[in-house]
Amino acid sequence: MKKTVLIAVMMLLAIAGCNRNTKVTENDVKKAEDALFSESGMANEEAVPNAIETFSKYAEENPEAANAPEYLFKALEVSVNTKQDPQQSIDFCNRLVTTYPQFDKNPVALFMLATFVYDEQLHDLDKARAAYQQVIDQYPDSPFANDASIAITQLGMTPEELIKMFESNEKSEDRSQE
Repeated sequence: MKKTVLIAVMMLLAIAGCNRNTKVTENDVKKAEDALFSESGMANEEAVPNAIETFSKYAEENPEAANAPEYLFKALEVSVNTKQDPQQSIDFCNRLVTTYPQFDKNPVALFMLATFVYDEQLHDLDKARAAYQQVIDQYPDSPFANDASIAITQLGMTPEELIKMFESNEKSEDRSQE
């Protein structure tokens, strides 16, 4: 009897181990995407870690697939928007920009990294500035290049300082229109 139970347990462990090594398919990605939001459109927080892992693993296992950069971007987007591990977000962005330098969403990825991770989560203004500058240098024709230039001038400003700056700019514009 003990031998039968031991064999059954070993078989279950072997099967479970095999399942961990299976490749992520597009169907797995679709399921992870669907699980992220409930029917009411609300985010399902329990599904976030699995979705991030599924998106990232798909891109890692299928680097030549046309949709690989899109799934890696989704992993970054979910990680950033749910304020998961900031280092994980940094790694996703770096991997995306390095592996897929021509991907059209790279300026967005770098801008998100600068704003939401380096500036807001980590309060590292030097790294935020560097990421904004990377947007400007590598993607000068992107609409995010102009946004990055503006963001650099506003780094570290308090809400009160920003309000004063905007009011001052409005007064200057009003004078120039007279």
